[in-house]
Amino acid sequence: MTAFSDDDKELVALGYVPSFKREFSNLATISFAFSIMGLCSSIATTLNTPLLTGGPSSVVWCWILGASMCLALGSSIAEIVSAYPTSGGMYTASARLTPRKYRARVGWLVGWLNILGQIAGVSSTEFGLANMIWAAVVIGKATSCNPFYLNSSQDGDYEVTQAKTVWLFVVLLIIHGSLNCLGTRWLARMSSGFVFVNLGATVLIIIVLLATTPRSEMHAAGYVFGSQGIVNQTGGWNNGLAFVFGLLSVQWTDYDATAHICEEVRRAAYAAPSAIFIAVIGTGLLGWLLNIVIVLCSGPLTDLPGASGSAFLQVMYLRMGKAGSLILWVPVCFTAFFVVQTALQATSRTVYAFSRDHGLPDRGFFGFNSKITQTPLRSIVLCTFISIIPGLLDLASPIAANAIFALTAIALDLSYIIPIFLRRVFENHPEVMFKPGPFYMGNGIIGWGANCICICWTLFVCVIFSFPVTLPVTPDTMNYASVITVGVMVLAFAWYIVDGHRHYHGPQSNLHQLNQGIEREKEEVGKGSEEEDRRESEYV
Repeated sequence: MTAFSDDDKELVALGYVPSFKREFSNLATISFAFSIMGLCSSIATTLNTPLLTGGPSSVVWCWILGASMCLALGSSIAEIVSAYPTSGGMYTASARLTPRKYRARVGWLVGWLNILGQIAGVSSTEFGLANMIWAAVVIGKATSCNPFYLNSSQDGDYEVTQAKTVWLFVVLLIIHGSLNCLGTRWLARMSSGFVFVNLGATVLIIIVLLATTPRSEMHAAGYVFGSQGIVNQTGGWNNGLAFVFGLLSVQWTDYDATAHICEEVRRAAYAAPSAIFIAVIGTGLLGWLLNIVIVLCSGPLTDLPGASGSAFLQVMYLRMGKAGSLILWVPVCFTAFFVVQTALQATSRTVYAFSRDHGLPDRGFFGFNSKITQTPLRSIVLCTFISIIPGLLDLASPIAANAIFALTAIALDLSYIIPIFLRRVFENHPEVMFKPGPFYMGNGIIGWGANCICICWTLFVCVIFSFPVTLPVTPDTMNYASVITVGVMVLAFAWYIVDGHRHYHGPQSNLHQLNQGIEREKEEVGKGSEEEDRRESEYV
């Protein structure tokens, strides 16, 4: 213990042997938090939904409304991460915030919701990146003067097939899996630069769009902020429901990813929650400004999303031309690339922590770090392989693949609010006795208000996520998110009843490994002393 840092001593106090090198500085941790939220790439990949269902005003107001509510959620998550800075994140916290009687079942449910939500998030984000790259190819191959009307036979438009998208998706995931196999020091160095590309690309796009759009072609304030911008294109839903579909853009974020690298962060109880809090505020405000500018410069709504299928890229093409839009599209794609890089790292750490607690039927096989890189190579390979499966499924059934992608938001959001709820219910229970970390909002109106608001808001958003965004509902337009999520929960509990209860009993201390290591060292020292005594006696 004397050789451990304060962070490692805190980890030992939580029952775990330190297994990672703490190479993530404050800058790298903040950069990691910004990267997982994506900002410009997240807006680029999700802009179509709010713009083409509720209209321009939905894009603008739902973003700032959702961002405000996400501040309450991010703050509540940061508060728990500060108290339990482990790789398990909200999964570990949920089990520790529950009396022993319910600990295993709660940990099992939250663990599987969090893992499956993260894997679906990695897969869907990578698929979005593949589509972003092919959208740029479509724009680059176009010869038409009008970018919104491209004809493959006359204008040289490039045809993107399903197979091309899927194979690019697979190649990108293999690259991300390979990069994640690097040591923690290299991952921290890469992460440190992500924030500058992320924020720099967003600011640059805002400036260039405003500079290249004539004042006469900018939309009026009523179109951007007022009732003129409420355009219901859902095919039958009322205007209110069409408007709140815009929340699908801002809510598609993994807020606790930074928690899963806590065992690799210096001063984790301070740095990790602070990074989450800062990233939520920065992403919310700068993202709102980007949404306003995109809508302001968007041109006729009837021309979107255009031939590329990306309304964001089409607006850039309209205002900047082919060369300018493609040049600025490169950092946007890099931002999406960084999202997957950080998301896969967080997912592998979650699987590592769950396996370490014997939540997987692998006897802890995926809960070990490589002696060479001191990173969980086994869980990285596993997560990469599993994340490829939904993309391959798109070749057989795009509907099934999209249904799995839709699992992301609801599964992750539920895994967030369960420990927040449990903390308030059982914080003074003798088997819990919640001890807050350095990031603490208190038991006053701020703490209670943030917790209650984020729980109610997340439940509301989960209901919105369950609606199909267009009518009439067909097998192609059906939203299977709620069905898949409930199915996952049912299957998880069925598995627990049949087999899981035999090997999983909640978060389990592995300090016995540390004790075994100490005993081995003592034995080696003892053997060395005996050998020295024997040699000395022979000499005499």
